[in-house]
Amino acid sequence: MAGNARVVCESAALRDGGPGVRFWVQRDGAKLPAFAIRYGGRVYAYINRCAHVGVELDWQEAQFFDRSGLYLICSMHGALYAPDTGRCLGGPCNGIGLEPLAVEELKGKIVCLEIRE
Repeated sequence: MAGNARVVCESAALRDGGPGVRFWVQRDGAKLPAFAIRYGGRVYAYINRCAHVGVELDWQEAQFFDRSGLYLICSMHGALYAPDTGRCLGGPCNGIGLEPLAVEELKGKIVCLEIRE
């Protein structure tokens, strides 16, 4: 594991379309909220900020998916995002997607590789 990589959670903490795990990253001197989710058997992570107004996405603590478990949804205005790319699929995000983070699943743990200072 690289020196700036950080364990986010155990692999078992994430299930397809289920609750995510919130964590923090440092970027350019700022502490930013982030989250990891599992979708289609793979893990994805994003900065927890809606592309529309910059609010955190989760509508309840660590709840990022809509009711179908197929899309990430913003709690404030209902913008929809593709869980595997962060691409805006509809709503007030106007084509601007989520900011992805590099993550890997290693030895039963979810690791964020992209922690920049």
